[in-house]
Amino acid sequence: QVQLVESGGGLVQAGGSLRLSCAASGTILIIDTMGWYRQAPGKQRELVASITSGGRTNSGDSVKGRFTISRDNAKNTVYLQMDSLKPEDTAVYFCNAVIVPLVGPRSGYWGQGTRVTVSS
Repeated sequence: QVQLVESGGGLVQAGGSLRLSCAASGTILIIDTMGWYRQAPGKQRELVASITSGGRTNSGDSVKGRFTISRDNAKNTVYLQMDSLKPEDTAVYFCNAVIVPLVGPRSGYWGQGTRVTVSS
């Protein structure tokens, strides 16, 4: 059984910073790409940033230059450093990871989500 557990969300003023963490646990063989998505009220879930096991990153245009994704492979953890936050960054942020478990096929897994609220 594989689980993704996020932490680090909260309320922050515009211009502030938050750091999200997501730790994968369970009977894991390989973790491939890890990433963060977000979903604002009334909007579709969108990619924020992703990072491969080799460290190659990709991010959405709206967060380029403000958010930084990183990972610690030894800890099976991905991070999202969010700086210069804007009210439009308000959303529920979800961690995603493509994982090969010890038993079963390679699959995408989701965390439960962590809420980020940016006040103006």
